[in-house]
Amino acid sequence: MAVQTTYNFDQMLSSAREAYAEELIRMADEGLDFVFTYTDNVTPSSSAGKLIEKYPERCFNFGIAEPNQVGASAGLALSGQVVYSQVFGPFLSLRTADQIHTDIAYNDVNVRLIGTHAGLTAGGGPTHNCIADLALYRAIPNLVIEVPADAGQCAKAVRASLQYEGPMIIRIDRGGSPQVYADGDYDYAFGKAIETLPGKDVTLVSAGSSVYWSLMAAKKLREAYGISAQVIDMHTIKPMDTEMLLRCAGETGHVVTVEEHSINGGLGGAVAEVLLEAGFSGKFKRVGLPDEFALLGAPDEVYRHYGMDPDGIAETVKNLLMK
Repeated sequence: MAVQTTYNFDQMLSSAREAYAEELIRMADEGLDFVFTYTDNVTPSSSAGKLIEKYPERCFNFGIAEPNQVGASAGLALSGQVVYSQVFGPFLSLRTADQIHTDIAYNDVNVRLIGTHAGLTAGGGPTHNCIADLALYRAIPNLVIEVPADAGQCAKAVRASLQYEGPMIIRIDRGGSPQVYADGDYDYAFGKAIETLPGKDVTLVSAGSSVYWSLMAAKKLREAYGISAQVIDMHTIKPMDTEMLLRCAGETGHVVTVEEHSINGGLGGAVAEVLLEAGFSGKFKRVGLPDEFALLGAPDEVYRHYGMDPDGIAETVKNLLMK
């Protein structure tokens, strides 16, 4: 059964970058035990800054030494702590790959790496775009990859992760994304996708901020072309909910993936692997960044250029189905 989405949410913005720390504050207030490591991009006025001010004894600043931060987080976890570690997204994947691979994943420790500014949301251009991280993370054993659709879901992921055994990546954007879910009254579990919108002609599989884009594209497809699009929130990239994916693909016969990542190695690649190995023979298309360094510009302009905005997604789906 599909959950209740906000749907009329053009101005209803939320910030997962604030929500994760707000949830950590609530957890600390409840007496739950964890530690927090962070980098110098945390400002005192942010929720993370307030966590640091309120609970300084459990918070550790590593400046701009991200590899040291991730390695030390593994050490804290080996001493018995559950560790939440916030790192600027592109630096997390590109600068600390060795520490993620060898210190955290190989030792299978309880570190939750929170990678902020995912995709193009940093607005810093090609050097600061976080577009290859999912490809790296997917190839490393033991890592759960969680990509919340909005701030509320991010808080759910943080809360649930406290009881999870093993390492995890929580990938969030810079902030200011639309709130996808009308309220928090829906079932959420790692590895269990959510049907956010029913449909019968095509399945849109997305995660993170692209869930919003997919919902808006589905609205356009229905109103402009009479196409009924199903939207799946595949918030856990690994382990993927293959049962729901195969069921939905079988129901509609066609699948389009939407992600804020390179089309190589991310959500689209993971979905394609599952479908092809299961003998899927319907139409399939990936929407994401092409195999190139993205143009420099405001994120919304770059999304539009590459057809990743709702209009572009709808056009891609229409062209795929009407060939």
